[in-house]
Amino acid sequence: MSKTVLIAGATGKIGRHANAAFTKAGWQVRTFNRASDNLCESATGADVIVNGFNPPAYRNWATEVPRYTAQIIEAAKQSGAMVIVPGNVYNYGNTPGAWGPNTPQRAETRKGKIRIEMEQQYRSAARDGVQTLILRAGDFIDSAPSDTLMSLVFLSKLSKGKLMTMGPVDCPRSFSYLPDWARAAVMLAEKRDTLQQFEDVPAPSVTITMQDLRSALEMATGRHISIKKFPWWTLHVASPFWTLAYELLEMRYLSETPHSLCGKRLAELLPEFTPTAETDILCAEVPTSLMAKEFAA
Repeated sequence: MSKTVLIAGATGKIGRHANAAFTKAGWQVRTFNRASDNLCESATGADVIVNGFNPPAYRNWATEVPRYTAQIIEAAKQSGAMVIVPGNVYNYGNTPGAWGPNTPQRAETRKGKIRIEMEQQYRSAARDGVQTLILRAGDFIDSAPSDTLMSLVFLSKLSKGKLMTMGPVDCPRSFSYLPDWARAAVMLAEKRDTLQQFEDVPAPSVTITMQDLRSALEMATGRHISIKKFPWWTLHVASPFWTLAYELLEMRYLSETPHSLCGKRLAELLPEFTPTAETDILCAEVPTSLMAKEFAA
């Protein structure tokens, strides 16, 4: 089976980890430069396209997401490549549960509705011959301190012995470790001939509460950690002139809605997949300087 992948959005979090994982697996990796490259030309001869496009800070989603999607679909039609899309959980709205391929998509937020419309574009394209994999993730956890919620919010006061929570401390929430997402993407790409024309697969994930996270952090750092409530009022004040503040407020419900990602479909497709240990995932974005010696090593 041919093994050439084109990564769009290669400098973003998904793109960087996809690049590393596909390269490690022996694929020929191409990266797309929006400033200078033609997407259809870049996709010629590719077997897989990873759509890592994502407008930063949620800016212009209503126009940019459909535009990116149409471009990726056209490139896939011309090249015959399968498309891998990093889905998210915005689609499901605020109904608690284990979310998966059969969960009704009842988004109430603007961003959730945009993502539903995006996936409908891919479903339609799949009926026209574009094989598509939605590899759906919860909140990202990176392999090092990053621009994720984990680093920017939850761990932002860790040096002072504090863990910031955006919702109830006992509310389960789904997180997806980016290296595991990328490894699963590669493994599914290598089985693309056995996949359905359109697949909606929840990615490897961990479901934790802030209490669980505190326990893991206390063990890793060797110090007592208190949990403090995130000051949502600051975003209300800033939202009229700071776009990201407004967007974060819209997604507050995810911190207050108990949810997980159902792993049944992934287990059916990749029974051999071994996820990273949960403790390693939860401490991945902790600065090395804060880790206890036996963990920092």
